[in-house]
Amino acid sequence: MGGILEGKRLLITGVLTEASIAFGVAKLAQEQGATVLLSGFGRGLSITTRIAGRLPSPADVVELDVTDTGHLDGLAHTLDEKLGGCDGVLHAIGFAPESALGGNFMSASWDDVATAVRVSTYSFASLARAVLPLMQDNGGGSIVGLDFDATIAWPAYDWMGVAKAGLESCSRYLARELGRHNIRVNLVAAGPLRTMAAKSIPGFETYEGIWADRAPLGWDVGDTEPAAKACVALLSDWFPATTGEIVHADGGVHAVGA
Repeated sequence: MGGILEGKRLLITGVLTEASIAFGVAKLAQEQGATVLLSGFGRGLSITTRIAGRLPSPADVVELDVTDTGHLDGLAHTLDEKLGGCDGVLHAIGFAPESALGGNFMSASWDDVATAVRVSTYSFASLARAVLPLMQDNGGGSIVGLDFDATIAWPAYDWMGVAKAGLESCSRYLARELGRHNIRVNLVAAGPLRTMAAKSIPGFETYEGIWADRAPLGWDVGDTEPAAKACVALLSDWFPATTGEIVHADGGVHAVGA
């Protein structure tokens, strides 16, 4: 019996280590029957290529810098060449300069804030626009992004929190625009996990304490599987009428008070 992603062709961004949520998604997607293509860029490209060999089935890796117009313009052709089409995309991309994190909210420069917004927010729309022609040809599909609850202000998260709030709004607008093409757009808001991205956030251990105290279901900062399963479910056909949604895979913290 096939898995819930049997026959699906997926682009997975953001695989840097085996601790990456994106790696968990790629691994589970393959186990559920998907063909997976990974992307990386710059110095991280060689790392992604090495980590790709640790998947159940070694995956190809393509270079993709979401701030590079040339890369984006050629993406549909690359996906068609490598996968023969595209049924789904995982956007696991986020970055903010150090000066825009760690309590520097009032002092961060516009240049650094602009970098955070371009990479973490605008790239969601850029990536969707790049894959749209191919997904249209395939009759639609699913685009899923990784989020961190942006409804409140978190310690030290600063301008990345603003960028994530923009991501949440961007996903709703994309859902509105792409629904006519049978493309669903959703986010998965994971709790804090010990990923490379988390290591770049000063005071990350504060989040671990918050989740340990407040998560009704409990929370393991070393376990990416709950978030990966949510992403895989949304990439499948099991949510055919769900778009513009934020699925919280956070142990329930978003739903409870102090």
